[in-house]
Amino acid sequence: MRTRLHFRICFLMFTIVALVLAGCATQPAPHGTALPGFFYGLLHGFLILFSFVGSLFTNVRIYSYPNAGHWYDFGYVLGALLFLGGSGASSKR
Repeated sequence: MRTRLHFRICFLMFTIVALVLAGCATQPAPHGTALPGFFYGLLHGFLILFSFVGSLFTNVRIYSYPNAGHWYDFGYVLGALLFLGGSGASSKR
């Protein structure tokens, strides 16, 4: 019982430290025209596995920077969900 409480306290402390450190991260504002938007995000999300494998051997990034912001992020997540299997609603029990 005591080890379970110790584990929960350590996990909570680790989570708090990770959130504080992640909150300090910044990204410079994007400059330029024709920044990647929703459809590029959808494409990049759909190609996530191939981009990841390519990034292991070459200088390929799996996430485009600079991008147009939230619409690119939404397209990226949607494309990754489509490629990686979505919510698993088709699983059989």
